[in-house]
Amino acid sequence: MKTVAISILGTTMDRRGKGDKRWDKWRPTVSMCQHDDLLVDRLELLFDNHSQGLADQVTEDIARVSPETKVVHHRVNFPDPWDFETVYSQLLDFARGYHFKPNREKYLVHITTGTHVAQICLYLLTEAGYLPGQLLQTAPAKRDSNLPGQYQIIDLDLSRYDQIASRFQKEHQEGTVYLKGGIETNNAAFNRMIEQLEKVSIRSNAPILITGPTGAGKTQLAQRVYELRKQRGKLEGRLVAINCATLKGENTMSALFGHKKGAFTGATADRAGLLKEAHKGLLFLDEIGELGLDEQAMLLRAIEDKRFIPFGSDRETSSDFQLIAGTNKDLARKAREGTFRADLLARIDLWTYELPSLKDRIEDLEPNIDYEIESFSNKAGHLVSFNKAAREKYLSFSRSPEATWSANFRDLNASITRMGTLADGGRITVEVVNEEISRLKRKWQTAADIEHSPKPEIERVLGAGSGEEMDYYDQLKLAALIGICKNSKSMAEAGRRLFNVSRKAKKSNNDSHRVKQLLGKYGIKFEDLTV
Repeated sequence: MKTVAISILGTTMDRRGKGDKRWDKWRPTVSMCQHDDLLVDRLELLFDNHSQGLADQVTEDIARVSPETKVVHHRVNFPDPWDFETVYSQLLDFARGYHFKPNREKYLVHITTGTHVAQICLYLLTEAGYLPGQLLQTAPAKRDSNLPGQYQIIDLDLSRYDQIASRFQKEHQEGTVYLKGGIETNNAAFNRMIEQLEKVSIRSNAPILITGPTGAGKTQLAQRVYELRKQRGKLEGRLVAINCATLKGENTMSALFGHKKGAFTGATADRAGLLKEAHKGLLFLDEIGELGLDEQAMLLRAIEDKRFIPFGSDRETSSDFQLIAGTNKDLARKAREGTFRADLLARIDLWTYELPSLKDRIEDLEPNIDYEIESFSNKAGHLVSFNKAAREKYLSFSRSPEATWSANFRDLNASITRMGTLADGGRITVEVVNEEISRLKRKWQTAADIEHSPKPEIERVLGAGSGEEMDYYDQLKLAALIGICKNSKSMAEAGRRLFNVSRKAKKSNNDSHRVKQLLGKYGIKFEDLTV
């Protein structure tokens, strides 16, 4: 691992001595590179437009005393080097624009040079994680001691520095606002969850599990976690995202873990796979509950050991990625049923966050409407807004029991998009809102009818279109009969549940025969339902 020092050029202390006499003076930036037990592989040297000559001289001197050290120049201008706001802002811009590689490089932030304001700002940025490293403090040699003096490395993560470490509430608040997409939310439980997730995103690279209904914003939240970690120098690679429900058969193994040429029909070239593409980055597996048990086993090993075998290969490969998993399923229940590995669940639910539905966050509806309006306006290239009466009517309906928001924020986004598109002159009127309310009511009623319709259960057994010629009453009876039989071990058990009252009046019960007769009317065999 290389050692990289970040230092501000000392316009006074680094300039001490002229000609060869400069070697008789302690100069912090040059002396930093003269310690036998501190090898600096690269020095990131910050200075303003007026110090190029001094920077060149210091660079030349470092080359003489430490040829192994590469010096990289950075122009950072402070309009007022004693103003906290401007100095902090300039150094923060440098930190955000710098490409940190924490897995390959160790960073030392030199706090001996520069104004006291700059030194304090470097400390703050290091403690906040914008400069992901340790502090380096240098000092002149003691009397009668030889150059290059002495140094101390300060690791702010150590417990003995807890009393002086600032918690940077402002930086924390910026992170939470970022994770919320800049939306001022009012739901207390949601806000507490985001506040903790901000800390976890910065401080941990362990897997994160995001649960919640479809449309609650799992994908968007994973994207923001990635961008926040990237911004703070915690990741080098890219975000790789996939919805596992779209992966089927052999394609699942190939897509996730890659394959070798000729591994199966159609594999005409090697494929790296999503895990490999996420090396040094973040892998988001949405709907992870849709993966098969074989894929789950390979994923577990890849998470724990960072190694896996591509499909059709006899050699292991590696990928160092962080995982965020998303699901709208109850994975604990699936684990009990044997369709999701309990050991994988235990590995990915160290940090679990459940996103509430829009209906459960109804107090956040209005700020989210404003956010969607602003987003649509930006995309459309012109301002879109409600008139007062239209806004009040839309808000009233949106908060009413009639508004189910079954697809959550996807419904809201689509609704605002439709109204914004139909708004003449960018003004959403009561007429536009009335039309949208009618559209939403029809959509949600249709979705509710489909959800409670017995037809899908019947058609899974008898084939597509089989329920079309049956009265709704008959559909309900047949669907209930099929459901009872599917959940019974025998026809006798199904009969006891179906005829729990009438069978008591009979002297001789033949429950199996009655069930067989009912199923026979539709050409259904009991054993076909229990396979």
